[in-house]
Amino acid sequence: MSVQGINKHAVLPPIISRSDKEFLERMQRYIITETQRVGCNEEGPADEYYIIYRNVFDKVIEYVTAYKSILTSIKKEYDAFIETIKKDQRTAFSLHGRLKVLAGEPTALIYHRKRILQLQEKMKHIENNSSKIQLQIDEIKQLRAEYDAKEVQSCTFCKDPSKPIPGMTLQESVNLDALTKYLKHLEDKYAEVEQLISKKYVPAQRKADLEEEMIVVLERRDLAENLNKELQFRHQGLQIISQALTLWIKSDMSRSFQDIVEQIRKTKDFHDEQGIVEEILEDDPGKAKEAELLLYYVERLTFSEEAGDVIFDYGEQDTYNKSKCLALAQIIYSECGLHKKALLCLCKQGQIHGAMEYIQQFKDFTSDDLMQLIKLCPHIELIQCLTKEWNGKPPSLSFGLALLYLFSVDMKKVGIKLLQEINKGGKDAIEHLMINDPFCSLEKWQEVANICLQNGFDKLSNDIMSVLRSQAGVTEISEEDDTVNLMQHVFW
Repeated sequence: MSVQGINKHAVLPPIISRSDKEFLERMQRYIITETQRVGCNEEGPADEYYIIYRNVFDKVIEYVTAYKSILTSIKKEYDAFIETIKKDQRTAFSLHGRLKVLAGEPTALIYHRKRILQLQEKMKHIENNSSKIQLQIDEIKQLRAEYDAKEVQSCTFCKDPSKPIPGMTLQESVNLDALTKYLKHLEDKYAEVEQLISKKYVPAQRKADLEEEMIVVLERRDLAENLNKELQFRHQGLQIISQALTLWIKSDMSRSFQDIVEQIRKTKDFHDEQGIVEEILEDDPGKAKEAELLLYYVERLTFSEEAGDVIFDYGEQDTYNKSKCLALAQIIYSECGLHKKALLCLCKQGQIHGAMEYIQQFKDFTSDDLMQLIKLCPHIELIQCLTKEWNGKPPSLSFGLALLYLFSVDMKKVGIKLLQEINKGGKDAIEHLMINDPFCSLEKWQEVANICLQNGFDKLSNDIMSVLRSQAGVTEISEEDDTVNLMQHVFW
């Protein structure tokens, strides 16, 4: 037998590596397990069956790196084809429904016309009966008016003043006190009868007004019920989001937000929970950045100072999520117009330049506000930016007053660091700083010089005193000289 004959018939099967064999077995187990879990048979629900094999195809593409590009192209074409088929099915279903509606329109039109004729005939009978009843009412009113007129006329002519008053003796009828007492009795009885009539009988117009009021009240009740249902639905949704957000943050965001919402839905019994969860999970967290989705959910919530304080305090406790919490708190404070707290969040995040732009934008921060800011956030860069010109505008805070404030509130370490930075610039830097500081008075600069001397900055203290002495019209003020007017000094 030739070599060519051997190669033609005795071809060995391909040798599958152990890793490939394990991968194929794992994929087969995945297919069997998932089809059993979702209840797929061989025909199977189309969507679930397609999703299972699409996931397997993705895993095969990731495993077979050599054919990844061609397999990805094939999968993309299959997905496009399947999506086209689904779209055609939806279109066909919609057209079928419209066709059924159009087919039923002639029959409905016939029934409507027949019903119109019936109602018109009924209205004619009602109108005829109403006319007859109205004629009877008019006749009764006329007869009642004639009877009342005759009764009044007969009463007028039958009265005889010589006859005794009913219920009184002859002696009582000529007694003024008895007549007054009897008149009071008749007036009380008349008032009682009037009150009784007003309770038992109401005018026909009042009845119509009451019916109109009842219709308005019923409409308001319906609107209130609908609003109550909507608010209950939103409240339940906010409960799910709030609990899911808390669990998501506590789990270091290792799990997806969607999984946590599903977990809460299974463990909690909410009214109409399926509709709530479907509305909440309308956006797939896997399709967008988790941070953007978290920001969106924090915004489904109401902005308030309390919500900002809770997030801010949580960030102070959880150092891992501190930057995210500060950013969220800053957004809430800005929306609520709480500019001081929003500025503090910017500084806590280290966004000093952003904080300076924020100060320039709103321009309603006082010196006390800025002093409180550097106390809560004592960054050297922040203090330097506040005490220097910014974009051609004068300093927002006095350097000398800021330094004295730091030493007065037991923040000596921050003050010393600030002095060290100023000491690096020499006499020219301190002179420029003093000249451009219109808020710090002469005696305050002398206090700054004394602080420098007490903390070992002798050269800086001498530089400050030298600048003070070199200015026109300025002399050193001793502690014993109480007659000098401190407001008469001019630095420039």
